[in-house]
Amino acid sequence: MIFPFTAIVGQDQMKLGLILNVIDPTIGGLLIMGEKGTGKSTAVRALADLLPEIAVSRGCAFNCDPDGKNLCTSCVEKASPGRPLESETRKMKVIELPLGITEDRLVGTLDIEHALKHGAKRFEPGILADANRNFLYVDEVNLLEDHIIDLLLDSAAMGRNFVEREGVSFTHPARFILVGTMNPEEGDLRPQLLDRFGLCVYVRSIREREPRMEILRRRFEFDADPAAFLEKIEPDQRSLSERIVRARRNLQDIKMPDEILEKVVGVTSAVHVDGHRSDIVILRGARALAALKGRERIEMEDIKDIVRPALNHRLKRAPFEEIGSGASKMEAVIEQLGRSDGAAIS
Repeated sequence: MIFPFTAIVGQDQMKLGLILNVIDPTIGGLLIMGEKGTGKSTAVRALADLLPEIAVSRGCAFNCDPDGKNLCTSCVEKASPGRPLESETRKMKVIELPLGITEDRLVGTLDIEHALKHGAKRFEPGILADANRNFLYVDEVNLLEDHIIDLLLDSAAMGRNFVEREGVSFTHPARFILVGTMNPEEGDLRPQLLDRFGLCVYVRSIREREPRMEILRRRFEFDADPAAFLEKIEPDQRSLSERIVRARRNLQDIKMPDEILEKVVGVTSAVHVDGHRSDIVILRGARALAALKGRERIEMEDIKDIVRPALNHRLKRAPFEEIGSGASKMEAVIEQLGRSDGAAIS
């Protein structure tokens, strides 16, 4: 049995970042920086276990959505006008990416000899196939080889994996919730790669006595009788699951007034981040947060809550400075947002 998500003590920024990515996977994933043993993998597995089953094309190795347009080559060949694909339900999973992974194991391989002999494609799915519509968990992402990270992030951005060998090609959807972890003391990520993660949070061991005691109480209670513990926490689990499902359903209806767009642009301009990805992530994150809270439009409070995880890893640094070293400017901007009355952010 998996320790329940709503019973995890503390680490609220990490938990919120995961939830927002479930509500809107186009946010671009979550990078978690910090110490080992702080509940990172536990939280990811617990959230996947909390979520309802998803409908997939029956027998599909790529978890294709039978009602969607983003299908693998095999499902496209099976589909016909007026005849929907047969479906089945599956639980969302957490797919782990090992550090020593090869390119073929990541993207999959085509059997060229079989294609030449029989005129039919034979594709051996890789980890990206398993990850479609699931969580892809990459521990110590900063220790992966650069070309593997590039392939991973390219697939995440495009939402598809395309494999071509000797003129034979195969494509399948690769829309996953990317969760990476890293300890900055063990190596950094290039700024271009950092920017590709939608949100970034820092986690640290909880130092306060009472929360640490509560962690022990819950852990030992769960270990002693998991079924009884899960039964006790089930109302909280069900409530959060329903909120997430409702937020996903209402996401596209959330209004984004011009004054909110102006504030987002003001924030990113004030901290001098490059490009436009940060603006998009802030707006998507704020929209998902508004949907989670049951609102009909984005409020200034939503922008304020999402700025920090959206910009933590995007602030400009001088050589040898640590990630997040430009935080003082960001904190000043957040403080100004908190008391904003419509004035421009400087």
